[in-house]
Amino acid sequence: MNEERLPAAYTARIREMLGQEADAFLESYNARRTQGLRFNTLKSASASGQDAAEHAISSFGLTPVPWCPSGYYYEEPARPGRHAFHAAGLYYIQEPSAMSAAELLAPLPGESVLDLAAAPGGKTTHIAALMKGQGLLVSNEIHPERAKILAENVERLGIPHAIVTCAAPGDLSRRFPAVFDRIMLDAPCSGEGMFRKDPAAIDEWSPGHVEMCAARQWDILQDAYLMLKPGGSLAYSTCTFNRTENEETILRFLDSYPDMELIAERRLWPHLEQGEGHFVALLRKAVSEEAVQSRSKRGGGRGKNASRPLSAVRDAYQQFMSWAAAELPGFTGQGVPLLFGESLYLLPEAFSASLHTGLLEGLKVPRAGLHVAHLKKNRIEPAHALAMALTPEQAAHSYDLAADSLDIQAWLRGESLAVPPGLHGWTLVTVQGLPVSWGKASAGQLKNHLPKGLRIQKALADEQ
Repeated sequence: MNEERLPAAYTARIREMLGQEADAFLESYNARRTQGLRFNTLKSASASGQDAAEHAISSFGLTPVPWCPSGYYYEEPARPGRHAFHAAGLYYIQEPSAMSAAELLAPLPGESVLDLAAAPGGKTTHIAALMKGQGLLVSNEIHPERAKILAENVERLGIPHAIVTCAAPGDLSRRFPAVFDRIMLDAPCSGEGMFRKDPAAIDEWSPGHVEMCAARQWDILQDAYLMLKPGGSLAYSTCTFNRTENEETILRFLDSYPDMELIAERRLWPHLEQGEGHFVALLRKAVSEEAVQSRSKRGGGRGKNASRPLSAVRDAYQQFMSWAAAELPGFTGQGVPLLFGESLYLLPEAFSASLHTGLLEGLKVPRAGLHVAHLKKNRIEPAHALAMALTPEQAAHSYDLAADSLDIQAWLRGESLAVPPGLHGWTLVTVQGLPVSWGKASAGQLKNHLPKGLRIQKALADEQ
């Protein structure tokens, strides 16, 4: 990329900030953009998942990302987004520098975690994997269409403990004060780290745009502070390079909230590391004696304002569990049942342990935990999300396809398959042991129940 293609004000800022390193940084724009994927350890940690991951590493020529144990680089002509393993949720296509944020936040299984600006889902799916599917993960995106993409990626990677919300940060902070052990804020930014892979980002950049982004980041940070528990950790990240949106925003935050402490700050530069660049700061909120007393008085549980399950919800759950007893003998059905129209969800138990379901009322919730079933005229149709969260061992019937076979390509196009006549009923269709969808077998035919919107031959809208 010719330096003249970059805004003069931008290059002047870079030269002022980097000094003698500026030439090397600006020259990095002439290199090819960095591409990567991160294995979803919710799936790749299993025996079949390990075999599939080894297959992918060999097939795509993957090399490790130094700052992320589950992250790998790939080069053209590899197209992992078009492979069956992508549809199976074995990995997430993600820019390698962006993998540094969740690694620094380091969430633990069983915690309550918020991803405040989560679409399209790179950091949410990374956090879910580090949590090993245990605890509570609330993933929020204010824009409805992007929230839909976020929910689809949560579904594809088989995440059982996530609630996807579509709300303004201020709406969430009023509902969830001092609730979360850890918060990820991948703040909307001026996108200077996007210039190499998205030339349109160059045209959108201006000094005024940087200032506008910093003002918006400040507003969101204040809501994040309100939702963070005393003793909790906050990761603030951007894919931009200027100090206004990074160090100066963090300094302003620390000056305004003296109970917040900077634990670590990390920059990845494209001329020094193999990546597009990223900034991450990790902060921690102090624990005061007053906060401990307040939390002990508040306690957990459903509370008197909780939404109690209605008879319709209980009946739907019992109907589903009766179906699951025969079709999914290894499925425990843990969670709090919620019914939205004909759709049955299992809200993470960790939510009801410390909060109450009434907090979700009036909130746009594209995914209230694990979607398990559609109830249609007194019959159960298992949800696609349930298939993606299962293992073959949990299903009474499963049918495996080879990763590079014509059959898996036909299945992903939505076609039915000929199968042994002994196979019948709801069947978990897998690729090398990893679920891709439901099928229903009868008379030697396996009818395809892959949702029509997923019957594609290209990658979903990941962080390409």
